[in-house]
Amino acid sequence: MKITHVERFTEEQLVERLRTVTMLKAPEVKIYDRAFISLEKISAVHLSPPQNYILKSELTKVRTLKWALEEHGVDLFVLDGFLRLTVEGFDEPVDLLPPVVEESIERDGSVHLIVNDGMHRVYMALREWIIPQVVLIRGIPKGLPYYAFPVPGGWDKVEERDDLPPGYLKKWHRIANYHALYRNFNSAFTNVGGPREFFKK
Repeated sequence: MKITHVERFTEEQLVERLRTVTMLKAPEVKIYDRAFISLEKISAVHLSPPQNYILKSELTKVRTLKWALEEHGVDLFVLDGFLRLTVEGFDEPVDLLPPVVEESIERDGSVHLIVNDGMHRVYMALREWIIPQVVLIRGIPKGLPYYAFPVPGGWDKVEERDDLPPGYLKKWHRIANYHALYRNFNSAFTNVGGPREFFKK
């Protein structure tokens, strides 16, 4: 991939936009409006994965993104805000946020920092012995937790896979209608998650 332009936004601008993020199925609800939001450097070993797998192909794509950003003097693991990327061959820009982590207190009393968005980047930080900068969000409404539970056993139980066979258990959902707990980052940002699509054209 070739990044032709990088526009930088500050930590304050990142937090301001995050406070306007809505729920996917309830756009009137701003999930982070009253939460505590900060940029923190946290070792990946202290973060909880919510899914049972890492796709090797996606991991390779994220590494390619890291290398492309380095050509613009940007460290993928320390964004100090968020970026708006213009990529050769794509009509619309893409916003890149640090991994988003939510504090979750489970019914057994354990406290987890669940990786809401950016799991492949966090896993890559683990493999590259880097402490990544993440968005840490605390004080989320109890009735609107992240839609899946943290994986028991953490990263040691996460598989690196080439593909996902039919019936593979990706996540352990909290409720049957788990889509009701989806956060819609594109309500506040532009084409979040877009970098994965860059490689499909």
